[in-house]
Amino acid sequence: MNILYDAALDGELPHNDKADVLARISEAVPGMTLLHREEDLRPFECDGLSAYRVLPMLVALPDSLDQVEMLLKTCHAAGVPVVTRGAGTGLSGGALPLEQGVLLVMSRFKQILEIDPDARVARIQPGVRNLAISEAAAPYGLYYAPDPSSQIACSIGGNVAENAGGVHCLKYGLTVHNVLKVEVMTIEGERMTLGSEAFDAPGFDLLALFTGSEGMLGVVTEVTVKLLPKPESAKVLMASFDDVEKAGKAVGDIIAAGIIPGGLEMMDKLAIQAAEDFVKAGYPVEAEAILLCELDGVEADVDDDCETVKQVLRQAGATDISLARDDAERAKFWAGRKNAFPAVGRMSPDYYCMDGTIPRRELPRVLKGIAALSEQSGLRVANVFHAGDGNMHPLILFDANQPGELELAEDVGGKILELCVEAGGSITGEHGVGREKINQMCAQFQPDEITTFHAVKAAFDPTRLLNPGKNIPTLARCAEFGAMHVHNNELPHPELPRF
Repeated sequence: MNILYDAALDGELPHNDKADVLARISEAVPGMTLLHREEDLRPFECDGLSAYRVLPMLVALPDSLDQVEMLLKTCHAAGVPVVTRGAGTGLSGGALPLEQGVLLVMSRFKQILEIDPDARVARIQPGVRNLAISEAAAPYGLYYAPDPSSQIACSIGGNVAENAGGVHCLKYGLTVHNVLKVEVMTIEGERMTLGSEAFDAPGFDLLALFTGSEGMLGVVTEVTVKLLPKPESAKVLMASFDDVEKAGKAVGDIIAAGIIPGGLEMMDKLAIQAAEDFVKAGYPVEAEAILLCELDGVEADVDDDCETVKQVLRQAGATDISLARDDAERAKFWAGRKNAFPAVGRMSPDYYCMDGTIPRRELPRVLKGIAALSEQSGLRVANVFHAGDGNMHPLILFDANQPGELELAEDVGGKILELCVEAGGSITGEHGVGREKINQMCAQFQPDEITTFHAVKAAFDPTRLLNPGKNIPTLARCAEFGAMHVHNNELPHPELPRF
């Protein structure tokens, strides 16, 4: 099924008159940049998931929070859907615009408002790039831990929306573990503060609920994040394997040995070759898989942990183990991994990026299942993993110019995600659900759970105007997808929206 908006499944969007909406917003928010000509809208028709494109009705680029507030109030009063966009680097279609909606772009909010080195916090606007936080904190010996591969470009507001991770999230956590407080606006333009700079805040933990909500509950307007001291020492081991399943088993062995690495990444042969051709990172192109294991902390502890991990890797069947000689080689090792996505993009006209999470012990079995799906479909799959926390990124190579290949890649991707669920995992680890994985939500969750998701959505956005048709499937979609049992031709929970 095409993952683009399907009115018969996910509710009909209102048919707003573009000229009327343009006039209303222009009058309510004078001075705000508002794009409406086709040539101006084209750059916003997709996010990082570039296989799918939708031209927004209007694009709003506010400069102030007052403009954001008035825009939301106006859209709410007029019944106009709003999709919020940051840097546009998302990989699940979460920021895909709507033909009958306004795309609210928060990229102009890019100020670092405060860095408090004593409290080890930074207060920043949502358009600030992830890497810019660490750059600003560096003079104080601090940094921001979550580091998505797109950190040079992705914005913190989008990181909050997707609960982004990165290569160091095994030890230091995802965005949700590193954000203390967010300022948000609801679709009605109401301003709210979720969380606190203290260890705890009264009431329900709405901050954790909001983080990863993919723009469906509100618009992020400010973020307070934790800063960490830079480790005294950090060393990277690279281990080569002649069998990808051996590498997968070694991941669990390292954790079982009582070692929690700062980062523990895995790449298979296709990804290794792509990264080496692109970055010249010094990867062994003859290996079937490699593990990158970063150990950080006090130097004496790091040295001891390195010896322990080397022993574990040898016992797991590593054919070669090398230690980065200095910070420059360490950076080069990581550059290969962080550039794996664009590197693979040089091998094929298109690729479809998946994002599933499984228990570490299931890694060998799931890898075998992915290999079988690749062979059955005839589509190559390059595998890149945040292996330490079981977060997989299979990249399915295809050519959209060949009839049927996009649909075939979608089918393989869906089956990989369903394989993750069967293994006791999840259909996403950090990229979110967006539009790409909405069908697989039906495979992972039961009707009562989806009912609860809709209830949470309604509590924040009763008119369903914020990012509609994303993340949470209707029960009608799940029935169509074949993942929900229907009694007597009637769907459960009649109170939920059907169309």
